Amino acid sequence: MTDGAERSGVRVDDHAPKTPCWSCGSCGDEWPCATKRSRLLAEYGSDRAMLSVYLGSCLAAATEDLRAAPVMSLQDRFIGWLPRGSRRG
Repeated sequence: MTDGAERSGVRVDDHAPKTPCWSCGSCGDEWPCATKRSRLLAEYGSDRAMLSVYLGSCLAAATEDLRAAPVMSLQDRFIGWLPRGSRRG
């Protein structure tokens, strides 16, 4: 028998967020954890704009759930880790 996460299409090792605490469902670290960050970079490849949009939507939801957390700390956690591309001028 598998657990509910397996049946719903989410694998146990997906490192998906558990809300409303926004911790990783696999390792328990703050989401996005190091493993998920690496997987997101691989999944989105060079499309950093779409990754930023996705993480921005997660940030907006987390801001609602984690009202006591400082906004700048949440910004650093959700989007501050993204690699910066070179600016074209």
